[in-house]
Amino acid sequence: MAAKKMTPPNKSCVKRLRQAAKANAANRSTRSAIRTSLGIVRKAQSQEEALKEVPRLYSMLDKAAIKSRAGFSKNRASNYKSKVGKLLNKLPAVSAS
Repeated sequence: MAAKKMTPPNKSCVKRLRQAAKANAANRSTRSAIRTSLGIVRKAQSQEEALKEVPRLYSMLDKAAIKSRAGFSKNRASNYKSKVGKLLNKLPAVSAS
């Protein structure tokens, strides 16, 4: 049995639903972009490959933290950046000889 879709009782509720939908879309987009970028870094075979994507990832994390998007606080963004740094240190460096 399908539930009836109720109309919000007043204008402020309608506005709140609009705002929530807009925020949900922005959060979903931000979270998806961060996860995609993180996946590229994790799949990199060398530091050189990963370092191409790291500045973009760090920028997205910082912007998300500043705007409190997708559940990212300053500390959470910092933790992600720390984990990426540790991952970079484990990757083999390509020597320029």
